[in-house]
Amino acid sequence: MSEYEDFGTVKLQKANANSFSEFKVALQSSFRVAAEADLGHPLEEPIPSDEDIERSVKGEGAVTYWIMVNDQRVGGAVVVIDETSNRNSLSFFFISTDWQSRGLGLQAWKAIEREYPSTKTWETVTPYFEKRNIHFYVNRCGFKIIEFYNKFHPDLNQRGDQVHQGGEEDEMFRFMKVMEAENT
Repeated sequence: MSEYEDFGTVKLQKANANSFSEFKVALQSSFRVAAEADLGHPLEEPIPSDEDIERSVKGEGAVTYWIMVNDQRVGGAVVVIDETSNRNSLSFFFISTDWQSRGLGLQAWKAIEREYPSTKTWETVTPYFEKRNIHFYVNRCGFKIIEFYNKFHPDLNQRGDQVHQGGEEDEMFRFMKVMEAENT
């Protein structure tokens, strides 16, 4: 018997412009709970910022999904798809706090992989303090940690005004998952 509840099939539903503000609030709410728990104090600003979310969902190749269970929104994801190289990335991924620890994250991730079977590699990043995310990506989804961004090794893909202003809060792990040969 599975250690998780059986909710049926987790599905992806493309988010439309009408649901963008609801998506943003759900994403920020999910991230806020985890960040405040890990940091030990309330956050004064939304995390991620409205600007970061908007930049992500409007970026080239970006696709925004609601994660659905029985026609109910339980989370979301923003993926960036490069149909030429098939080297894709995960910008944002969340399961709403009321739905966490039920196995839905892994089911949702598998649904994303099924949606893009030509993918050669997936990449994502997560803050160093997010032990739960690190466990999820490495131990559940099969990613490998390939880089650690910090003040000695900054993420050169970040905008200059974002790089390590906050000190340790800006330290990030970069993950990669090389897909099996039958998927490439």
